[in-house]
Amino acid sequence: MSVMRVRKIQGQTGTWRVIRPVVDKSKCIKCGTCQTFCPDSSIHVTPEGAEVDYTFCKGCGICANECPVKCIKMEREV
Repeated sequence: MSVMRVRKIQGQTGTWRVIRPVVDKSKCIKCGTCQTFCPDSSIHVTPEGAEVDYTFCKGCGICANECPVKCIKMEREV
C-alpha cells in the first residue's frame, strides 16, 4: 500500500498541534535530513527547499532539532 494511500486512510493528524515548523528556504541546503527524520513523513525536499505538509505534521520538532543548518524554527500555532 502506498504512503499516500495510508495517510489518506489514517486522516489528518495536525489538528491538535500547538507549535509548527517553519522553514527558512533561503538557508535550506536541501540535504533531506528533516525528511529522513520526520516520523510523520510530513516534510518533502523540493528544488526550492523543504516543504511541510501541515495536514499531517504533529509539531514534534524533530526536524528543527536535526537540521544541520538550523533553517527550521518552531513557532507557536496561530
